[in-house]
Amino acid sequence: MCLAIPMKVIEIDGNNGVVESMGLKRKVNFTLLKNVKLGDYILLHAGFAIAKIKPDEAKKTIELAKDI
Repeated sequence: MCLAIPMKVIEIDGNNGVVESMGLKRKVNFTLLKNVKLGDYILLHAGFAIAKIKPDEAKKTIELAKDI
């Protein structure tokens, strides 16, 4: 089973950056995605951004995770 966490992009430096969710910040590699911008929401898995998601979907998932 895989778990990907929705996170907001807060820093970009080439193919690397920093993402944030629920007060946690993580380093991320953007190599698997194109056109990532500050403020985008991505799914983070094993240090890699694996998909972009819509902000409303990210926020719903984050709220569900808080309830767990």
